[in-house]
Amino acid sequence: METAFLVAGGLGLFLFGMKMMSTGLELAAGDRLQSVLQRATANRFFAVLVGILATITINSSTAVTIMTVSFVNSGLMNLAQAIGIILGANVGTTFSAQLIAFRIDTFAPLFIFVGIIMHLFFKKRNVKNIGYIILGFGILFFGITTMGTPLRAFADEPAFNALLTTFENPVLALLAGFLFTAVVQSSSATMALLVTLHLNGVPIPFETSAFIVLGTNIGTSITTVLASIPANRESKRAALFHIMFDIIGSIVFGTLIFLFPSILRWFQETWTESARQVAMFHTLYNIATLLLLLPFVKQVAALMKKLVPLKTGEVTTKYERKLVYLDTLDTKMMQSPAVAVLNAHLEICRMAKIAKENLALALDAFFAKDMKKAGKAIENEAIINYLNHNIASKLVWINNMALSNTEAEKVGHMFRTLSDIERIGDHAENIAEYTLSMEDTDFRFSETAMRELNTLGNLAVNLVTETLEVYENLDEVGLLRVEALEEEVDKLSAEFSENHINRLKVEQCDPESGVMFSDMIIDLERIGDHANNIAFSILPDRKVRK
Repeated sequence: METAFLVAGGLGLFLFGMKMMSTGLELAAGDRLQSVLQRATANRFFAVLVGILATITINSSTAVTIMTVSFVNSGLMNLAQAIGIILGANVGTTFSAQLIAFRIDTFAPLFIFVGIIMHLFFKKRNVKNIGYIILGFGILFFGITTMGTPLRAFADEPAFNALLTTFENPVLALLAGFLFTAVVQSSSATMALLVTLHLNGVPIPFETSAFIVLGTNIGTSITTVLASIPANRESKRAALFHIMFDIIGSIVFGTLIFLFPSILRWFQETWTESARQVAMFHTLYNIATLLLLLPFVKQVAALMKKLVPLKTGEVTTKYERKLVYLDTLDTKMMQSPAVAVLNAHLEICRMAKIAKENLALALDAFFAKDMKKAGKAIENEAIINYLNHNIASKLVWINNMALSNTEAEKVGHMFRTLSDIERIGDHAENIAEYTLSMEDTDFRFSETAMRELNTLGNLAVNLVTETLEVYENLDEVGLLRVEALEEEVDKLSAEFSENHINRLKVEQCDPESGVMFSDMIIDLERIGDHANNIAFSILPDRKVRK
């Protein structure tokens, strides 16, 4: 019993160390990793390379795959790109087994010592993050060391050897690899345990280990499938590809092993150590599966669309009273801070587009005296208020995640940007209400006044449009255009207000409608201020206007 506890404890240390490494690496390189993943173009070879490097970087194919599925869900990546990254992630995850086979676990105490010193006694956040990564790396390999001695003891246990005999059945071996990986949600953990068993002389037949590896690959896709359940159809297609890719690979190579036993003998003759044989089989099997499917990425993507068709009425409309990108925040898909911050940005962009279109609708209603459009603009404002409240709640949740300095700063700006967008919505609602107040009344504006309001209204809409381009694409070059437009709004607001006063003096304008004219000028000028704040929020430490 004590031996079993030591193995379980060692495995726990391994999983904890791997989690620490992934968290630390994401804090240190989350923004860059996110940027690299998003730049994975339709070039399938580049996408595969990105998947390999990203998985090696954060030591988790599950994290990379879930991040990829999230990007697909957000519309930032198409299915063909996601397939390339998933193919690469399956190869990248074999790196950890190769490291374990090199027996570097003897240096685990040194990594722990260096990591804890850097994390506790250095003040710079970057140094502390690197220390956290090294500490996690040390704990990971210390877990392997902890498992070593009790696993050697297992080799002498009759019951354990009987269990190994049972797993000589290839189907049971594959099932064991699948179930263990699905439970611990980490193919690296399964491979670590398997390679460690070989390092410590446990007599596992190489054929049994090979089929456990095949099952491990299928098991690691289960987490991706679970993460895709609340997501859109495109994300479900990516997850379906992941599990089908692993199942097809296992069937093809399992069959080849049966038909050509010399494949396994080649591994045994090429590498003398059984641990290295297992690690190399894991790597070469995934590379072979990659090469098998890589030429058919487009065809596979088309097949996934047929297997998971878009249902009638399932296309998400912009004006739905729901969160589109942050609705999965409490699921596995959104446990990555980088993904959560990215989806918050997309949700805010969606809200801003609704506010911009509602402003244009309210102005159109005003100049056409269209009461129906004005009523629709007021209905849309209720959606904007709903999004404002719910996005703010999600931002509070995200703010409590383990964020890097850059991500924390982005979230801080998002709170202020959310408020600015909501205020633009309020001013659009004011304009719609002015329209409704003109019903059954004899409001009259001079032709000059209407022309001035129309000029300023169009300029305000153009400014908000330009602002959204800048904010959505983080385009610092576009800030010059935004600033120029905002200055023009201020200039014309002052000029038209002065013109209005002069018209009142000579009684060219009705005083009651004159009040509405002044209110419209104020609303449009304030919209310009809020748009300017939104655009310049992409820069750090930007002071906003009230």
